[in-house]
Amino acid sequence: MKKGSIIAAVVLVAALLAGCSANGNNGSTGGKDAKKEIKLAYVAWDSEIASTHVVKEVLESRLGYTVDMLQVDAGPMWSGIADGSADAMVAAWLPTTHESYLKENEGKLEDLGPNLEGTKLGLVVPAYMDVNSIEQLTDPAVGEGVDFTITGIEPGAGLMMKTESVLDEYGLKDKWTLLESSSAAMTQALESAYKSQEPIVLTGWTPHWMFAKMDLKYLEDPKGVYGQDEQIHTVARNGLKDAQPEAYAFLDKFNWTPDDMAAVMIDIVEGASPEEAAKAWVEANADKVDAWLE
Repeated sequence: MKKGSIIAAVVLVAALLAGCSANGNNGSTGGKDAKKEIKLAYVAWDSEIASTHVVKEVLESRLGYTVDMLQVDAGPMWSGIADGSADAMVAAWLPTTHESYLKENEGKLEDLGPNLEGTKLGLVVPAYMDVNSIEQLTDPAVGEGVDFTITGIEPGAGLMMKTESVLDEYGLKDKWTLLESSSAAMTQALESAYKSQEPIVLTGWTPHWMFAKMDLKYLEDPKGVYGQDEQIHTVARNGLKDAQPEAYAFLDKFNWTPDDMAAVMIDIVEGASPEEAAKAWVEANADKVDAWLE
């Protein structure tokens, strides 16, 4: 073989080997596969911290993915899925709480349906308070007891927007204030008031560990502003099914109960990290996880 032909053959073999190596690094198998990466967006609600960490644990321990967690407010969570800067979320409260976000991003993402049934939103008070309906908040004696303040969560959350509508519909806006804070700050205020048996009105939702830890009740909403019981949906970016079929298939099948979620939330409240609580639940519920991965 001539010298020039030998050199050409060597170059060709090297190119083919490089191509094989590149395909190996970007294929659909292998724990260090660059393509086996996924970004999950979530809001800092105790319920969504629990569910998103369980999904993360399954993706990493059972499917070999590297998972990037993006904790954001509700609006950026939806827009992040819509513009592709995040791949999926398991934290969409529908049809009421996140209705406006769904409409804003219609056609830009894919709703995979509910992953949890039986959620509820509303105003919550300790059971020891002698008030049972939102209509009773017009009573000055009730308002004065809590300084006409409803303790809320993060500004921009769907629950907060619905509560603003509640203040309008029930004629409470002139006197009552919806205090913006965070999920963690809200539960801290509740625990402090509950310990002292003091009155407090707050924005609440189910599933949440606070109902297992304290005797609480929802105020009746005769006008139906908060809507009926909701579902939590899984939402994916457009194109995820083709780009990450294995992860997509799991996300599409992910479904659990309020009791499942509460078990993870309570472990976290009692001192476990979200990662530890999720890992313990996944290990204790192998049959459910196996069904998600069939």
